[in-house]
Amino acid sequence: MTDNKTIIKMFVEEVINQEKLDRGDDLVVADFVELDPLPHQQQGREGLKEVIGQMRAAFPDMHWVLEEMIAEGDKVASRFTWTGTHRGPFLGIPATGRSVTVKGVVIDRLVKGKMADSRILMDTLSMMQQLGVIPAP
Repeated sequence: MTDNKTIIKMFVEEVINQEKLDRGDDLVVADFVELDPLPHQQQGREGLKEVIGQMRAAFPDMHWVLEEMIAEGDKVASRFTWTGTHRGPFLGIPATGRSVTVKGVVIDRLVKGKMADSRILMDTLSMMQQLGVIPAP
C-alpha cells in the first residue's frame, strides 16, 4: 500500500507538473471537495482537473515543488512553491508575460489511498503584485 505522502507527491508530479490530468482519476475520489475553491471552481474530481488545466493554460511552464510535508492520520500538510510565466488569461487577468513565484500550504485528506478533500492557501496577494495587477509595496 502506498503511503499518503507518496500519493500527494505523485499527484503534484504527474497531474500538476506533467499535466497528466487523467492520472487524477487514480489519485482523487470522484466526489472530491475543495474546501477553499478558486472563483468559479466546480467541486468534484472533474472540477479539480479543470482548474489545473486552466492554471496550466495560463502558466504553461508551471512547476510545483513540495518544500515540506507532514502526515498524520488521514491528512497530509504540504508547503509548496510554484513558478510559472503568465501566458494566458487567469482569473480574468489577461496574459502579462511576467514570471511568478507563489508560495502556499495545502492540507489534503485521503481516504483509501485517494484525495478526498483539500484546503489550499496560496499567497495570491504576492502573485497579483508580481503580475502587476496590484502595486507592490
